[in-house]
Amino acid sequence: MAIVIGGSLLACTGASQDSDTRTSGKENELTEIIGKASPEIQNGIMTPEVLYSFGRIGDVAVSPDKSSILYQVTYVSIPRNRTNSELFIMKSDGTGKKQLTFTNMNESNPRWMDGGKKIAFLSNESGSSQVWTMNPDGGGMKQLSNVEGGINGFTFSPDETKVLFVKSVKTVETAADKYTDLPEASGRVVDDLMYKHWDHWVENVPHPFVADLSGGKLTNIRDIMEGEPYESPLAPFGGVEQLAWSPDGKTIAYTSRKKTGKEYAVSTNSDIYFYDVESGQTRNMTEGMMGYDVNPLFSPDGTKLAWLSMERDGYEADKNRLFVMDLATGDKTYVTEDFDYNAEDFVWSEDSRAIYMISPVKGTSSLYSVDIANREITEVAKGQHDYTSVDLADGSLIAKRQSMSQPAEIYRVNLASGEVTELSFENKDILDQLWMGEIEERWITTTDGKEMLTWVVFPPDFDPAKKYPTLLYCQGGPQSMVSQFWSYRWNLQMMAANGYIIVAPNRRGLPGFGQEWLEQISGDYGGQNMRDYLSAIDAVAKEPYVDENRLGCTGASYGGFSTLWLAGNHDKRFKAFFAHAGIFNLEAQYLETEEMFFANWDMGGPYWDKSNATAQRTYQTSPHRFVDKWDTPIMVSHGEFDYRILASQSMMAFNAAQLRNIPSRMLIFPDENHWITKPQNGILFQREFFRWFDEWLK
Repeated sequence: MAIVIGGSLLACTGASQDSDTRTSGKENELTEIIGKASPEIQNGIMTPEVLYSFGRIGDVAVSPDKSSILYQVTYVSIPRNRTNSELFIMKSDGTGKKQLTFTNMNESNPRWMDGGKKIAFLSNESGSSQVWTMNPDGGGMKQLSNVEGGINGFTFSPDETKVLFVKSVKTVETAADKYTDLPEASGRVVDDLMYKHWDHWVENVPHPFVADLSGGKLTNIRDIMEGEPYESPLAPFGGVEQLAWSPDGKTIAYTSRKKTGKEYAVSTNSDIYFYDVESGQTRNMTEGMMGYDVNPLFSPDGTKLAWLSMERDGYEADKNRLFVMDLATGDKTYVTEDFDYNAEDFVWSEDSRAIYMISPVKGTSSLYSVDIANREITEVAKGQHDYTSVDLADGSLIAKRQSMSQPAEIYRVNLASGEVTELSFENKDILDQLWMGEIEERWITTTDGKEMLTWVVFPPDFDPAKKYPTLLYCQGGPQSMVSQFWSYRWNLQMMAANGYIIVAPNRRGLPGFGQEWLEQISGDYGGQNMRDYLSAIDAVAKEPYVDENRLGCTGASYGGFSTLWLAGNHDKRFKAFFAHAGIFNLEAQYLETEEMFFANWDMGGPYWDKSNATAQRTYQTSPHRFVDKWDTPIMVSHGEFDYRILASQSMMAFNAAQLRNIPSRMLIFPDENHWITKPQNGILFQREFFRWFDEWLK
């Protein structure tokens, strides 16, 4: 259900079903399978309904002999308000595509077994997420696991005699547990911080389990962190990429931040641990490294371990460094020390001498090779797009790639020639019918004399002789590069298709432009990055095809904060604002959010510390302090399951606008979190977004 409020306007949709809700086996037999959509496209224009028709490519797995590729595709049903994932296979040259599963049970997490003779995957066929197997032709489907509570992800040991999997374990005593005579009591008794996290109350945490695989069943199941109240992988975004088997199968590397409560809330200090499978002994391999240490990966020859590491405790947006450890000596090498950019997804070369990694650099996420011996870094593939995952094939890389004009597809990158070839073509039939706008890379001079990359997206039917309404897009994060991203909510091409020019600046505080550019924003929320936004819109507004009397501003999360801040500091530049999940009152945000390390680092500390000049400057720039200057129509949107930035922030902003008689509207989702995950809610969001801006800018 969503509620739209505008003055006295109150409108409701019916209650929606969670997109993760699974159908029963009986329902699966009686209802049409959610699969590839064939949307009605008129005049080549992308609409919200068309946007939700794209197949979304997920996990990709290359076969042991490098001849075939498994991959997952998720489809959306708007009428049924849910998604469904299916598994596909193709040869590594992109030929021979075949759909392997045809159910509404959300098959995912594909893995190869038995040298490529079998496929393992997760399915809800039995009522909970379990490991199943099948033949490479899709036949012979059998259930492998029957773990109470279900499995969230898994991987096999190299010899396939064991399975490493993730499941939730209970760590918090509920009121009903404490008072057995009150089984229906819903109250939560809280004694420490981190009682909520992003979109859920913390009562369970993920743990890695290891089990023997024998006779097609899992036996001798054991929690490798038994009795520990800590999470592994790290919630809420970590998955099996934070776990790894050594090539000999004797060691499991896992990521954990072994802290709870307040100690967890103020720290980013996670470590890489080694678990000896035979003895059950655990060692901390990164003790003394104080920031995030995540995503361990053993070299194929078993002599080295690579992982991603941040240096400073409490700084979640610190430089993401690629480290390599010599397992014989314990020596650690910072292999990207001379590279002023983050490392992201990575894979070892077959000879263990190099690593292929993704890195965000100057507005795009490109592929690089890293020579371990001399730390030489070479760009492998570039262009106006983002690589989002990477795997190894014979003489090539298999990678997912996306852009503002195309959702993620699977590509082959030839390491010798640099030639890049699309393989999956999952969405070609839809893309061929769409008319995408041109994207211009523009460098704009900021108020302090620096050059800032700004993407300008034009309507598909752009005519330079006409004048267009123009939207300033404010990025979230705050430390998240405005790259060639594809989004199902902040889709800049769809905004352009609705007749708007989009201005998307890489303002201060974003990665990909050096560490100095990234770090400037911390403690300066209402400062230089806001001047960067205004520099961008002012520069583009000078163009004859921009109607400077029809400028709008929008963004989510920190972009929502930016929008709310600019509402009180724009000197009548803009004619309408739209903020999703934005921070309105920084003082309230400090005590409402859950990961305190974020607030402490970026805001500078608590508002009551009058001796802290950085913190006091931050709180003086809070958007709520400029409401007296509001003079422009404003709309806000929020999910009530958002525990990162509480929905009360948008409610305060809306109430302030109403009390000041500013034309305003609020879109509240009682069943959504920081994002919008349910299809019908996503469509509603888009319709209201364009209804609002069309009302004030057209």
